[in-house]
Amino acid sequence: MHILLTRPLEDCSEMIIKFQSLGHRVSHLPLLIIEKINHEEVNFLDYSAIIFTSANAVKFLKLNTLNKNIMCFCVGDMTEKKARSVGFQNTISAEGNVSNLKEIILQNYELKNKPILYVSGEMIAANLDQQLLNEGYNIKRIINYRVIHNQGFDENFVRELKVNMPDLVYIYSQNSASSFLNFIKIHQIENAWMNTNLMCIGEKTSSILNEIKWKKIFLFNPGEEEFLLYKI
Repeated sequence: MHILLTRPLEDCSEMIIKFQSLGHRVSHLPLLIIEKINHEEVNFLDYSAIIFTSANAVKFLKLNTLNKNIMCFCVGDMTEKKARSVGFQNTISAEGNVSNLKEIILQNYELKNKPILYVSGEMIAANLDQQLLNEGYNIKRIINYRVIHNQGFDENFVRELKVNMPDLVYIYSQNSASSFLNFIKIHQIENAWMNTNLMCIGEKTSSILNEIKWKKIFLFNPGEEEFLLYKI
C-alpha cells in the first residue's frame, strides 16, 4: 500500500521505517511546524502537579530541575507516552479528551491549596486552566510552543502525489486537518481522494475533512496505526 504520513519527521521517522519494512510505500507530508516559545523561569518546587495537553508541551519543557515523581496529568496516550519517555513516573491519561482530563483532575487531585502547573501550546481547544480556576484550583499556565501551518510544499512531491495517490493518510490533530484541507484546495485535488482511506484521531479532526470524498474514514488512537493496515 501507499501510505501518507503527515506529522513532523522526528515524530514519525520510526513509523516510516516500520511501514517500509513491511513492504509499503511511504510518503511524508509534514503539515505543521512546531516552534519553541521561550517563557518565564519556573520554580517547579512550587507545584504539586503538572498538566500536559500535548506531547509537544512535554518536549519543549526544561526538565532538569523538575521532580519526575510529581503527579502528571496527560490529555491522551501519545502525551503520556512522551511524558514517561522523559522520566515521569506518576502519570494519568485522559485518552485524548480535555473534558475527560478535567474530570480526572477533579477526581484525583484534591489538594486545591497546592498549585498545579499547566503546560501547553499557544492555541488550545478548551480553556482548561480557567475551568479549573472556576473549580477552586490554584493553577498557572505557561506556553512553551506554537504551531505554524507549513506552506512550503515541494512541487515535485505534489506532482508525484497526483500520479500515485495514497491508499491511506494519517491525520493527528484538528490543526493538521485544517492544514491538510488547505493543501488539498491550494493544489486543486479535492476530487482525487475517492480511493483513499482517511485515518483520524477523533471525530472533530475527521469532521474538518468531511467535505472531501474519501473511500472510508477510520478513527484511531495513537499506537494503532499498524493495526489499521489490516482493517483495510
